[in-house]
Amino acid sequence: MKKSSMDLTEGNIAKLIVAFAFPIFVGQIFQNLYNSVDAIVVGQFVGTTALAAVSSCSDISMLLTGFFTGLSTGAGVLFARYFGAKDYRNLHDSIHTALAFALILGIIMAIAGILLTPLLLTIVDCPADVYAEADRYLRVYLIGILFTAIYNVGAGILRAVGDSKRPFYYLLISSVANIILDLVAVVWLKMGVIGVAIATICAQGLSVFLVFRQLICANDVYKVTLKELKIQKHLLLQVLDLGIPAAIQASLISISNLFVQRYINGFGSAAMAGIGAAKKIDKFAGLIAQSVGLATTTFVSQNFGAKRLDRAFQGIRTCLILCGICVAVLGVPIYFFADFFVHIFTADENAVSYGVAMIHTMMPLYYCQALNQIFSNAVRGFGKSRAVMVLSLLGMIGCRQLWLAISMGMHRSVTNIFIGYPLGWFFSALFVFLYYWFAIRKKYKAQLLETVPQ
Repeated sequence: MKKSSMDLTEGNIAKLIVAFAFPIFVGQIFQNLYNSVDAIVVGQFVGTTALAAVSSCSDISMLLTGFFTGLSTGAGVLFARYFGAKDYRNLHDSIHTALAFALILGIIMAIAGILLTPLLLTIVDCPADVYAEADRYLRVYLIGILFTAIYNVGAGILRAVGDSKRPFYYLLISSVANIILDLVAVVWLKMGVIGVAIATICAQGLSVFLVFRQLICANDVYKVTLKELKIQKHLLLQVLDLGIPAAIQASLISISNLFVQRYINGFGSAAMAGIGAAKKIDKFAGLIAQSVGLATTTFVSQNFGAKRLDRAFQGIRTCLILCGICVAVLGVPIYFFADFFVHIFTADENAVSYGVAMIHTMMPLYYCQALNQIFSNAVRGFGKSRAVMVLSLLGMIGCRQLWLAISMGMHRSVTNIFIGYPLGWFFSALFVFLYYWFAIRKKYKAQLLETVPQ
């Protein structure tokens, strides 16, 4: 089997970033299809209440899945740094340590999530007419958190060594399986919300099988040997130092979203369904920024490990330009055809009006999210994961929750909720950019002068 890793420390920067980010982008589309297809199927074939139930669980599921996504992103910085430095011994050991830790933690969090389902639904103030279906859906869905843990770390390993294509292929296969199983469970077997949750678990299990098969069978520096899956304390501490801040950041933002969901739930099931649909569309619109952001982390980490600081900073500038172009190309049609996109999820016109209003409020300010993603992932790529966590939480949680508390106290309007999202992006991007400019750019100014050709 030929090598699948990609060295990002040499070659044309723009071409490498596009080649690396594009499979991530398409793969993220299919990863988001997991929950979105659940919403579409129950919205079209079960009803508005079922869609509201699935939508109310979205931020809860992201609380746990976001933790492992953050953990794998942070740990990927360490993998990419060792790969860029050609330190294959530590790369091998850190990969096995991270996988063993993810397996143990995934089991613990799956059990905890199932047991704490009533508490989580209480936090979001799930309405009585939606609660029963939301409880059934979430309890089954959270069984799959173990698969999420293993897949995210496995995919993070592949991306860290420059292979973004295989995670895309695996997500494509599992997403198609999820769509088929959703339709079978809901349309044919009439299983309702439990059916789509079971379908999602099966599809996630398939993606884990595929990624683990690649890691075990690979003829490359990241090859995994099952008998060597063990935790080495010093490497675990490095993984946690970079991964836990990113994981905590993702989880706390999800917790913040739970309290935002309380505001949304107060406007009724139609608002829950329509805004839930808009949030699904928002996730797809944000995939460009997320994908280029992940590419930024790997690119910066590899070049930082190879001591190519000039190239790392050039890559950040390239990512900013590419992301700006792509956000505009994707955002304009979403804004003008918002009604069409929301109708994909629900035919309830009252729900659609909420969804369209949310998209029209958020989309013109979408580049703020792109700036936040690029600078946050760039700073994380330099190993400053804790700084990113603090500054992002200050913007995404502190500023947004302060806005909601003040604005909703003065005038209870759903528009205030919509404004809170881009407001969080803006302040988070601003705080992280200031840290990047003064704590990183200035710090490495002397090295840049030495490495940039005169």
